[in-house]
Amino acid sequence: MIVERLTRGEASVGDLTELVQKGQSTVSKHLAVLRSNGIVEGRREGATIYYGLLCPCVVEFLSCVVSVLKQRRKARV
Repeated sequence: MIVERLTRGEASVGDLTELVQKGQSTVSKHLAVLRSNGIVEGRREGATIYYGLLCPCVVEFLSCVVSVLKQRRKARV
């Protein structure tokens, strides 16, 4: 959800927390993983950090993963 949201532009931790309905700590941890792997970057504006995608191609990868998971789920039924 976080990566998909960032395809539409930058968002703050607060924006993303509201989106995923999880605590700020949880969202910050996910962003840290994404940042350490070169998928997102942060830009500070005052006390707020806005995150954006560094690697837009990750969306295509995630779409592929979702497609594979759906196919596997169908095969089990």
